[in-house]
Amino acid sequence: MPLTPRSAFTTLAAFVLVGAGALGATGTALAGPDLNAPTCGPSAGSLSDLLPNGSSSGSAAGFSDSPYRCAEAGDLIDVRIGDVRATQPSLGYDEVYYKLGRYTLGKDPINKKFDDWCEANGQVEAVSATPAAKISDPGSFACALPVGQETAESIAPMKTVVVGPAGKLYLTDGHHTLTSFYETEGPDVHVRLRVLGNLSALSGNAFWAEMQKNGWVWNRDVDGKEVPVAGLPAGVGLANFADDRYRSLMYFARDIGFTAGTIPFQEFYWGAWLRDTQAADLSGWNPHEPASYLDTVKRVTKAQTALPSGAVVDGGFTAGQLGALAEWNDGKAEDKGEFAKLSKPYSDGKPGKIAYALEYKAAHGK
Repeated sequence: MPLTPRSAFTTLAAFVLVGAGALGATGTALAGPDLNAPTCGPSAGSLSDLLPNGSSSGSAAGFSDSPYRCAEAGDLIDVRIGDVRATQPSLGYDEVYYKLGRYTLGKDPINKKFDDWCEANGQVEAVSATPAAKISDPGSFACALPVGQETAESIAPMKTVVVGPAGKLYLTDGHHTLTSFYETEGPDVHVRLRVLGNLSALSGNAFWAEMQKNGWVWNRDVDGKEVPVAGLPAGVGLANFADDRYRSLMYFARDIGFTAGTIPFQEFYWGAWLRDTQAADLSGWNPHEPASYLDTVKRVTKAQTALPSGAVVDGGFTAGQLGALAEWNDGKAEDKGEFAKLSKPYSDGKPGKIAYALEYKAAHGK
């Protein structure tokens, strides 16, 4: 059965669903620094003492001592998405618009939002959903892989967090996905996240210095200027973020100009390269017109694949390290592969991502 939202007691008593050992052999989890073990959980008192107004349920944010302070690298923890903090100041809005378009205007037999939730929860994809199913009610749909039977392959796509001072959770990957869930059903949606490291023993500058050292924060704005860490968004949701158009382009460039998933904030490094080097001419780009959008993606991805593997892109990372493909569209013709999929109009039985994004923007006046 899919994971159901947890009560506060369940979160306190058994929030670790998969231990760090489950990932140690695969190397998919990044270990945090060697710190003294933090004091974990409530030190005294009953459950009702730890919840607002003596209530018997609530989110981790309501506790005076977060249950997440015990989490170790590799652990999978159940989280209310309204309780995570952001580690980047902007989103590619069009990526979120694509997801929202797919969720509200989609032509899939099972709504894509359930696939996205199951994948984010380490359960691969959705296999069924009731007519009234909601991602806030995982009992109303079923995922392909039951909780407790996770594999290295099913865990790898999960979104990630770092445990910070006072046990607060800092999202390091998944801002677009969790924002899409937030915009769909609000802050009370639960999903499991994979812990990259526990820095709860640190505070203030030491915490952010460690985050910077590990590449777990992106604090540049859409113009490339440094954003004070105190100015990063307190949570997910479109209203909390600026719109980075370069980040949007890089989302649609996946598997055409580069392979995603190699380095945290990978698309932001590519976006900074595009902005700072003007590697492709964006002057004619109309982000509301399909042909213009596709042509712009084509020009951007051609510029990516033209780079030598050892060319430095941004932040000291090379094109090869940032996943640049050796050949445009992975060597396939324009009417094949990922570019062909991206090019499909909304009228097609399986529209492309740009088509969904533009259809959603048109329907909502974006």
